Amino acid sequence: MTLCSPLFRALSSRKLPSTSFPKTLAEREEPPEQRGLAYGLYLRIDLERLQCLNESREGSGRGVFKPWEERTDRSKFVESDADEELLFNIPFTGNVKLKGIIIMGEDDDSHPSEMRLYKNIPQMSFDDTDREPDQTFSLNRDLTGELEYATKISRFSNVYHLSIHISKNFGADTTKVFYIGLRGEWTELRRHEVTICNYEASANPADHRVHQVTPQTHFIS
Repeated sequence: MTLCSPLFRALSSRKLPSTSFPKTLAEREEPPEQRGLAYGLYLRIDLERLQCLNESREGSGRGVFKPWEERTDRSKFVESDADEELLFNIPFTGNVKLKGIIIMGEDDDSHPSEMRLYKNIPQMSFDDTDREPDQTFSLNRDLTGELEYATKISRFSNVYHLSIHISKNFGADTTKVFYIGLRGEWTELRRHEVTICNYEASANPADHRVHQVTPQTHFIS
């Protein structure tokens, strides 16, 4: 088959499906001492209202949202009950720009193999997972909490509620998760001021306050 043949041109013009590959934290060139700050969005979750559907032990789903330094604590985990699926409904205390997620599991077939994200659908149920997700990831086994899956920031720039659907694992009857890390920015809208927390490696951990004197639109990168 020559390079100028019609068949070659037809094959080369076909679009291949896009694949999102995880990055290790080392590839992000992030100093280890700053990773706890980068994955500090767990502090901005309304834990009292957080739900984990199909958890085998009530309330165990909340325990996987913990400090990055405690991700290897194997005493806190959530395991699915009736089948391999889990559904986390995560309300935030403000608006979030979500940039990355870490999913840490067990070294066996109970590790999640697919994650589907939905934004701003409070009280989501398994029936609602039939709709198109905002983003889907094929997961690799991660036993140390070192693999980050980057989100499409344009889709997750104004999130007040995040649903994480663990739809598959690697073949076990149930799914087990030890840690879920969230990286991004949190913004609390107030009457006279805006408070911004940027959970990035280079961020200042202190909140930054911008007083609004005149009604304007501010774009925060």
